[in-house]
Amino acid sequence: QVQLVESGGGLVQAGGSLRLSCAASGRRYAMAWFRQALGKEREFVAALSWSGTGGVYADSVKGRFTISRDVARNAVYLQMNSLKPEDTAVYYCAAGDSMTATRDRTRVRDWGQGTQVTVSS
Repeated sequence: QVQLVESGGGLVQAGGSLRLSCAASGRRYAMAWFRQALGKEREFVAALSWSGTGGVYADSVKGRFTISRDVARNAVYLQMNSLKPEDTAVYYCAAGDSMTATRDRTRVRDWGQGTQVTVSS
């Protein structure tokens, strides 16, 4: 089991930026970010391999969000630019056995506790 701790959420105006961080302990897995808006299902946002290559994104964030990782620190980041009110959600860090698995919320190994992102219009 890997422990995941997110940070960096907050309140920002539309058009602004935030950077989320996720510190992981233990073995290095493929990593992903998901989000869950109030009353909606948790949805995939972005994923990255254990080595930090091959980022993939949901269409709704492509071109605005960037996922990256620091392999030495075993940390993953989500840089969010041009934020929109519809990006408001609790954002979760996730770890999985592969990028394919980690993109599927039913196959994620471990979840972080989540961090709230609120974008005001």
